[in-house]
Amino acid sequence: MEKQMEDLKQKLKEQEKLASLGLLSAGIAHEIQNPLNFVINFSKMSGKLLNDLTEIVEDNEDKLPDDDREEVENIVADLKENMEKIVEHGERAISIIRGILLMSRGKENEFLPTDICKLVKEYVWLSYHAMRANHKNFNIAIHEDYEEGMPQIMVIPQDLSRAVLNVMNNACYAVWQKSQKSQDYKPEVSVSVSTAKENLVVTFADNGEGMTNEVKQRLYDNFFTTKPIGQGTGLGMSITRDIIENKHHGKLTFDSTEGQGATFTFTIPIKK
Repeated sequence: MEKQMEDLKQKLKEQEKLASLGLLSAGIAHEIQNPLNFVINFSKMSGKLLNDLTEIVEDNEDKLPDDDREEVENIVADLKENMEKIVEHGERAISIIRGILLMSRGKENEFLPTDICKLVKEYVWLSYHAMRANHKNFNIAIHEDYEEGMPQIMVIPQDLSRAVLNVMNNACYAVWQKSQKSQDYKPEVSVSVSTAKENLVVTFADNGEGMTNEVKQRLYDNFFTTKPIGQGTGLGMSITRDIIENKHHGKLTFDSTEGQGATFTFTIPIKK
């Protein structure tokens, strides 16, 4: 009984930490959004100024030596391309931040119409970049297959995004672990989102280390983790199953062969 109470206390501490991290990330996202808006707006303004400069150069091209005119044109072209890239990536960052703010502001267990493909894609790449930040030599091939024209689907977005992050984090860790043992190995993760027979189907497949029979049997046990101390809470998969099966009334399934990889599938009934 004492052990159960201690486990419960630990779980509550971990959940409180996760809730605090959620609030913190929402605050950070909100603060970052303002300077990003300035970056995007000034990039667009600079692009317009470059267009004005181009017109002035064209009006006076007969006054410039050929070499100088060519160099000016090349510099202007490079600057335009740089400005376009700043705007493109700035707007992508804004999109991710808006997604994080949407997830954090959602009421508990509130189903909202959601662009599932966009949600999955953003959190897949968020997981990848988080892994890159922790392991500088980490790199994988991510294969994505998103059903085109999929309408928005009613889900609890802040919970589904958490489930995606949990499974993708595990996939990244599995392929990273395997990459440390073989130089010829090419780590890969495949992600697909589709609909089938009135169900939403989200699949994550990796060619990582796979799972032993013991890991398969204990996968959903609270506080069970194969990661080193400090790198895993042992709550990720139990939380993920709760999100998919209890909150979304779906099914979380997996298939794995030790040494070859693992596949996880979310099957969620589409709410009418």
